[in-house]
Amino acid sequence: MVFEPFEARQLARGFRLVCGVDEAGRGPLAGDVYAAAVILPPIYDLPGLADSKKLTEKKREALYDRIRAQAVASCVAFATIEEIETHNILRAALLAMRRAVEGLALPADFALVDGNQKPPLVIPCQTIIKGDALCASVAAASILAKVERDRAMRALDVQYPGYGFARHKGYGTKAHYEALQTLGPCAAHRPSFLHR
Repeated sequence: MVFEPFEARQLARGFRLVCGVDEAGRGPLAGDVYAAAVILPPIYDLPGLADSKKLTEKKREALYDRIRAQAVASCVAFATIEEIETHNILRAALLAMRRAVEGLALPADFALVDGNQKPPLVIPCQTIIKGDALCASVAAASILAKVERDRAMRALDVQYPGYGFARHKGYGTKAHYEALQTLGPCAAHRPSFLHR
């Protein structure tokens, strides 16, 4: 996949550590919302790098390890169900993004953020609509966030059996709604999402 040179443009402006930022899990009925920040080196070897939504679970898992190994710095963070309920999902997602950027072992000095909303960062940032399909570091962040969230949902499937979290990852599938009718909600569900 050919990405646009968003990182190179900022490096040419004098920034030194440009991170890509994306979130995973805004839509599901259950689980925390995750975000990741990734600073890629100028030259990397990540065949198949793409928007996480366009990759199979197996490909995401393989790329996850390669991204972690090659990134100059990377961090995955999340905002809890309680924070989603308190602030709303958008603000919780932006909070998770901020935590991911602030958690980088090497502090970024510029952020490229998927979408059209800026998280509350102390560094300058640029939003990119469909950034996970256009920008390499944002695509890498989308994979880290998605893989970590999927792993968390598999753990919730063990903790709260019967809902099918390992299969649908908390999204509102027919099977998930049927399980909710039978079992009622559990502590992993987002109450405000169940009454839409």
